[in-house]
Amino acid sequence: MEQQATDVIVATRTALSQASALAVQYSFSILGALILLVLGWLMASFVSRWAFEGISRVRGIDETLARFFTNVLHYALLILVFITVLGQFGVQTASIIAALGAAGLAIGLALQGTLQNIAAGIMLLILRPFRVGEYIATGSVAGTVREIGLFATEFRTADGLYLLAPNSTLWNTPITNYSREKTRKNDLTINVRAGDDVDLAMKTLTDIAKADSRVEKSPQPKTYIDAVTSDKITLTLRYWAKTGDWDDARREILGRVKASFDEKGLPIL
Repeated sequence: MEQQATDVIVATRTALSQASALAVQYSFSILGALILLVLGWLMASFVSRWAFEGISRVRGIDETLARFFTNVLHYALLILVFITVLGQFGVQTASIIAALGAAGLAIGLALQGTLQNIAAGIMLLILRPFRVGEYIATGSVAGTVREIGLFATEFRTADGLYLLAPNSTLWNTPITNYSREKTRKNDLTINVRAGDDVDLAMKTLTDIAKADSRVEKSPQPKTYIDAVTSDKITLTLRYWAKTGDWDDARREILGRVKASFDEKGLPIL
């Protein structure tokens, strides 16, 4: 009995000694891991802020794009710190990296459409075929741009509706930007009778355009005969106006043409 009690005491002391050694060993490992995590977090935050400031200074880089790149960098650094911490505990980091690569590939395949939208959003923000506040039209989308995101772009249509279009839809189709250029051409076409005073009609059209302050002086407005048939002559008034005034100028010039032609006895067919 005494020998058994002695063996139990010796075994207990040995277990306590080993537990104490492991506790000391892992205490330093845990403390080192915590220090590494804190330093890594601070380093990732500092590097991401520094990268954001640097990218934001690059001309043509949108704030949304700058934040996207810095967020990617931030989380990549955090993952690197986490893998390094696991290495402190003897974990095989090579297998973790391989698993993360396989998971990334699987996620990429599952989110292929979403990643296409992100890639398209990055290209739209870099190349800037349109900006916020501009009116654009594609094969299936038309409206004023409200916000350009990494996944989709928000629009306000001409009739006041909200429209959300995936970026891949915008990137894969030709885009017509109605607001980008400073001036815009307009061809106003009317038909008059073949027997009427065509010269007077042409002069009237040109004078109306020249009298409008929104119409550009260069190139000057001009009117020409566009088509002739047995009973009518097609006249086209061509002028350039500032893009912001183009629609208002077109409507008002149409009204003045109608009033002036009625006054001069020139019926419009």
